[in-house]
Amino acid sequence: MSSNRRKFLRNLTIGAGALTVSIPSLAEVKKDEEDLRDTSGTGIQHFNMCGYAAPKIETVRVGIVGLGMRGSEAVRRLSYIDGLEITALCDKYPDRVAKSQLILEKMQRPKAKEYSGDEGYKALCESKDVDLVYTPTPWALHTPVSLYAMRNGKHAATEVNAGKTVDQCWELVETSEKTKKHLMMLENCCYDFFELLTLNMARNGLFGELIHGEGAYIHDLSREYLFNKNAYADMWRLKENIGKNGNLYPTHGLGPIAQCMNINRGDKLNYLVSMSSIDFTLGDLAKEKAAKDDFFKPYTGKSYRGNMNTTSIRTYKGKTIMLQHDVSSLRPYSRIHLLSGTKGAAQKYPEPARIAFGHSWIKEEELKDLYDKYSPPIVKHIGTIAKDVGGHGGMDFMMDWRLIDCLRNGLPLDQDVYDAATWSSIFHLSQLSVNGKSKPVDVPDFTRGAWKTNKPHDMTLDGGATTGVRQVKGKQ
Repeated sequence: MSSNRRKFLRNLTIGAGALTVSIPSLAEVKKDEEDLRDTSGTGIQHFNMCGYAAPKIETVRVGIVGLGMRGSEAVRRLSYIDGLEITALCDKYPDRVAKSQLILEKMQRPKAKEYSGDEGYKALCESKDVDLVYTPTPWALHTPVSLYAMRNGKHAATEVNAGKTVDQCWELVETSEKTKKHLMMLENCCYDFFELLTLNMARNGLFGELIHGEGAYIHDLSREYLFNKNAYADMWRLKENIGKNGNLYPTHGLGPIAQCMNINRGDKLNYLVSMSSIDFTLGDLAKEKAAKDDFFKPYTGKSYRGNMNTTSIRTYKGKTIMLQHDVSSLRPYSRIHLLSGTKGAAQKYPEPARIAFGHSWIKEEELKDLYDKYSPPIVKHIGTIAKDVGGHGGMDFMMDWRLIDCLRNGLPLDQDVYDAATWSSIFHLSQLSVNGKSKPVDVPDFTRGAWKTNKPHDMTLDGGATTGVRQVKGKQ
């Protein structure tokens, strides 16, 4: 691979604890764009992880790194799955480990080995009694933990985004290929019920040739979460909104659309342009909070990302995708999830979800018939239980169950490292475009040309669906 492609593009990133940032000049942005133009996939692919089936693991031993909001909930959900043992728990703060041990006790699971401290994850990854490292940490740790896990012979599953820079995304790809260890990004929205319905409908040609898709993460986090001292440890998520202007959370909207369009499996993302508004909210909220509480004074006078970012992507085959990101405006929640094809269309938000095969949306009873006929086998097998266990309406549990079932049965994963890298790279590439006055920026081909022959994955559950779900007395 060329040295340009592997260049560290650090001038757009900040650590989870940093508050000082460096905004690149237009000349620096132009140079970074030049470094990213070598995206033809001419480098050497060490091993194709798309469709790779790792050896079966009869009982998957899981170590969980990061036990905050997402992590503690993962402990509960995973405890329902048979053929799984939670053997290790790790968090920077020991009290969080202790609280997760109580969850295991309530779920009638054995106590797990404990790790804590800033680099406690390293000892967990080195442990001989872990097969899968599951990482719901702050964003800055997703790549380091995943890399260390794979390099120590463990499969890795990480919350979104898998990487914050293009260089990190390449490192994840190369490490997964060299170690033949899975890296799955835990993109739960790919397992929501309507998204799975539209995926199976697209696979069966009901929308015809897909032309355009729209996805988003529109969710007002500013008041309840970003400025809440008890929400995100060390205020890490608020800090992630300082000094970056782009789509900071692209994968919820992009992932399901990319699967429907067979991205990395017959088509690839080609280039993007991105534009952001200025910040109309976060700076003012910081001032308002600081006037009442000195704790927030360090967060005033900062360069916060704009409220709304819109990123347009064109694929190699000429299809288009529009992504939006806004977590600080007073708007109803939306991921949009719109698919437009030559024979039909679908749109989830604003709810209720709708499908059309002409100028009007079909009736509710017709939509129910489509759910009955085209919901993929995973929904029919585990969907009702997933809704009962919970986690964003059941999609979190469906994702967890499917991951474990694939590992236990030696099946390829629904999302591979190329998906993780491609979808996550929009975080960095959108910032390059915004800071370059919305100039086009190429999207790297992380498959190095293998997208031309990679086959779509259809979640048929062939050879799988053998993993049971435990009935827990007095469950939480």
